[in-house]
Amino acid sequence: MVIAAMSSAMSSPAGRRLEPGVVVTHPNREKPVVQATRATVVLLLLVSAALVLIVTVSGWNVIESAVSIQIAYVAIYLTLAFYAARWNRGVLPVAAVLAVLLGIFALLAGPGWFNRDKSGFAAPDHLNAGLLGVLTLLILPVQMLLVAFAMRGFSQGWNVELERREHTYT
Repeated sequence: MVIAAMSSAMSSPAGRRLEPGVVVTHPNREKPVVQATRATVVLLLLVSAALVLIVTVSGWNVIESAVSIQIAYVAIYLTLAFYAARWNRGVLPVAAVLAVLLGIFALLAGPGWFNRDKSGFAAPDHLNAGLLGVLTLLILPVQMLLVAFAMRGFSQGWNVELERREHTYT
């Protein structure tokens, strides 16, 4: 009996069977502040992916070994944005941790682009090295905002469910 109670308490919402006439609602998802937080998290993930993609493509010929990491970040951020848009609260701490790491990488890599703007260095193909430095350093405040909004979204209880019975009049 205890095992059955534990398995029903630990079952996922999709795998759970509801009695007829029971409706599951997510009251926190209907609040405007929660919807704004979700939209902001998705937007920040997409902006982050775009900035990393621009820096990667523009500096492709001079980036030495970080290309695979940058492409992975773009793919992961796009995936996280997809799941955050579908109200998956579990991706928010992952997004925050990856944002901290990407912020550190951007902080360390930004000055290198400005150094590359001098003579004697290979120039990037598409954009000026100084502009790539600005874009790389712009990643840092975007990541700081992403951490703040992801943790705010995590504390808002996107996963809270309420079961209520539909009133049937016979």
